[in-house]
Amino acid sequence: MKKVHFMSETGYLGPGRAPAPDIPAEVFRLAVEQAALAISITDAKARILYCNPTFQRVTGYAGDEILGQNESVLSYKVTPMLVYETLWAQILRQRPWNGLLVNRRKDGSRYLAELTITPVVDAAGKTSHYLGMHRDVTEVHRLERQVQNQKTQIESVVDAAPVAIVMLDERERVVLDNQEYKKLIGELGPEPAATLLAALRADLGELFERARYSGRGFAGREVRHAVDGRKTRWFACSGTWIDEQDGSADAFYEPARRQYMLLVIQDITALKEQQEAIRVNALRAVLAEQERIQGLRETLSGAIFQLQTPFNMLAAAVRMIERQPDGTMAEAFTASLEEALVSGNRTLDTLRACVPSQSDETIGPVDLNALLKDLLRLLTPRLLADGITVTWQPADLPLISGRPTRLATLFKALLENAIDAIHESREDRRELRLATQADPDWVEVVVEDSGPGIPEEWRYKVFEPFFTTKGAGRQHIGMGLSAAQEVVIGHGGLIELTSAPDGGCRARVQLPTT
Repeated sequence: MKKVHFMSETGYLGPGRAPAPDIPAEVFRLAVEQAALAISITDAKARILYCNPTFQRVTGYAGDEILGQNESVLSYKVTPMLVYETLWAQILRQRPWNGLLVNRRKDGSRYLAELTITPVVDAAGKTSHYLGMHRDVTEVHRLERQVQNQKTQIESVVDAAPVAIVMLDERERVVLDNQEYKKLIGELGPEPAATLLAALRADLGELFERARYSGRGFAGREVRHAVDGRKTRWFACSGTWIDEQDGSADAFYEPARRQYMLLVIQDITALKEQQEAIRVNALRAVLAEQERIQGLRETLSGAIFQLQTPFNMLAAAVRMIERQPDGTMAEAFTASLEEALVSGNRTLDTLRACVPSQSDETIGPVDLNALLKDLLRLLTPRLLADGITVTWQPADLPLISGRPTRLATLFKALLENAIDAIHESREDRRELRLATQADPDWVEVVVEDSGPGIPEEWRYKVFEPFFTTKGAGRQHIGMGLSAAQEVVIGHGGLIELTSAPDGGCRARVQLPTT
């Protein structure tokens, strides 16, 4: 049998070193005939000497049509000349070449061929033939381009999105992000996703892991983030976990998954500030109406109180005259006094009917910290005008059951009393401290000022109706703390005024949590 010489990708193998010398040549022929690859053999000038059935099926040429023709009959003009030059430079050095060519079938249609050409070297070391093997990869290329185009489109959409989008791996490392997320890095520091995820875990607790393993994720969870300990930023976060099939060979028969998290972050700081402004304005309007009604109640109650005293004296005089001996003059005087009493009591009843009643506000859950914070915002112009420094020390408080407007009126009165006291003080220190703390059964609010303080003998007297320390010139009739005490008692709580440790006055309010 004639010896055949073989070439490998690393060079000449030498004569007689067939891969399987014990296999009959007929088997090799049948293997080539039945191969799923398009196989052709050409002479040294690329004239086709042999082609298998798959080659004929792919190119559309029958055997008798293609034999003897040059392989260039399949080439198409869109393939750059540089590709062909590289191909020939490689195989002329007796090295195999592998690459992609745009070929043309007999009917003129084009397809993308993944081609391997291997030189066949004779015993003298010269190239006698070329072995060509190729397959139609048009559909594979189309799908690859389709995936790439979709990926590009998705990335463009994600980058153009007005929200920050970031993809995290199982170790919560960033594997994909968009331009808005990169802006967040510049504003919040490196890897803001880690900071926001920590806040989300603290907020959601075990619900975070439930959302992860249930596949439902979470949406619209608001997270507060303080930048440099000063400016507060708010973000609405939505998270979805995505399972990716492992594409490695090891996972072909035993599928393995990787889990990624898609985190969408929307900056809602402006919205929160707008909501807070709306809430403060609404609180201002409610309190203004409440103060108008309270002022009317105080005025009418004061008038009734002042009128009640002379009428009591008249009633006493009538009783004294009635005990005197009968006489025409006494009877006439008694009749006149009784008529005055009847008319006066009728007037008092009319005034009492004019006193506005307290609105029947619904009891609901109240966040005292949020309420006090809104009141501080409401009073900020006064605090700035008086040059008062505010120390705000909120603790974590449970929600309490109460009437929000009445509680707001209560604490606004205490804060305004503190501001008035500081305003009247001649001390250089102008400070107001507002603090909250929690107890298993109570929540406590403390308001301290650096004003002149309160004498010990006034600690309880200040809660009496019509008692005031502000003088007639300030147009106060002394119902503020009395009304405040009424609100506290109505909520089952306690209120007391004492001297603050550093001077000034301390108002302490305790309200039950249940």
